[in-house]
Amino acid sequence: MSLEIRLAHSFPGFTLDVSFEAPDGVTALFGRSGSGKTSIVNAVAGLLQPDMGRVVVEGEVLTDTAAAVWVPPHLRRVGYVFQEARLFPHLSVRRNLLYGARDGSSSADQIIALLGLEALMARRPAGLSGGEKQRVAIGRALLSRPRVLLMDEPLASLDATRKAEILPYLEEVSANAGVPILYVSHAEAEVARLARTVVTLDEGRVAGVGPTAQVLTAHGGAVGSSGPCALLGGRVAARHGAEMLELAVGGTNLIVPGMAGAQVGDALSVRVAAAEVMIATARPDGLSAENVLAVEVTEITPSGGEEVIVRLALPDRTAHLLAQISRLSAKALDIAPGTPVFAVIRSNAVSLDAAPKG
Repeated sequence: MSLEIRLAHSFPGFTLDVSFEAPDGVTALFGRSGSGKTSIVNAVAGLLQPDMGRVVVEGEVLTDTAAAVWVPPHLRRVGYVFQEARLFPHLSVRRNLLYGARDGSSSADQIIALLGLEALMARRPAGLSGGEKQRVAIGRALLSRPRVLLMDEPLASLDATRKAEILPYLEEVSANAGVPILYVSHAEAEVARLARTVVTLDEGRVAGVGPTAQVLTAHGGAVGSSGPCALLGGRVAARHGAEMLELAVGGTNLIVPGMAGAQVGDALSVRVAAAEVMIATARPDGLSAENVLAVEVTEITPSGGEEVIVRLALPDRTAHLLAQISRLSAKALDIAPGTPVFAVIRSNAVSLDAAPKG
């Protein structure tokens, strides 16, 4: 594992007690405000000295309270990108980027190109947009040659337009940084697009950890206004003109809306809202819905009111759908964990999300 974190720390009215390991790539700390996300990254950075804990990055112990090991922040080689860019206003973009840089000019040129900063080098922060400032802050962090990159809600202060501007650059960073990235967010769409691994937090505790699609599906879309949904990652198996794609996922194929430029073999992820999934106990005929998938009920949980959420395993059991149906329907269908059923989904009820990591 690239990153090992075990922390326990008491704050007034709040206790943090977490333990998890993160592999290479982007690991998202996901949860509501006040769940402990920023405290964790501050402990990794050395800005918080925990009551008890152990932090190990790429085999090097940075914190171990039991062994009295404490590497001070300036020796940890941790890159930290905050919500605000925190650039030096009197320095040009070039000088901001090179402040504290450990890499040579060739590496600097690569990072400048990666983040699309070539045209900004002579400008000062006052003349940059919010998204441009954050790209400079990310470049500065990367040029410090960090062993781990911490990103604490780097898009939180940006409007929707600036977020859309910077997300493709963040995807490039996540694919090319070559270091573990701990990404803090309570925005499910960002997490789904950028992270390979998700750690969900609830009131200072780890509520779940695992691959992004698996954890967000289990999470049930509780954060956000779209309602419960499943996030599925797969690869394009075929194109059907410009309007439709066939996505290989979970041991079956799913017909989804077309995406411009998507080619056979490309990795994509899609969201399927639980309210859009119908359940049948026998394969239905004569439907306009393009997707009739053989699945198995694995769990039925209350959803509030008169509805339940039915968790449905796809054929190879590596991925799941969610269906939101009434208690009356669940009783009429006579379903329980282990029941084989069919999930019926219209292609236009599936929304394309992004290319999954890994």
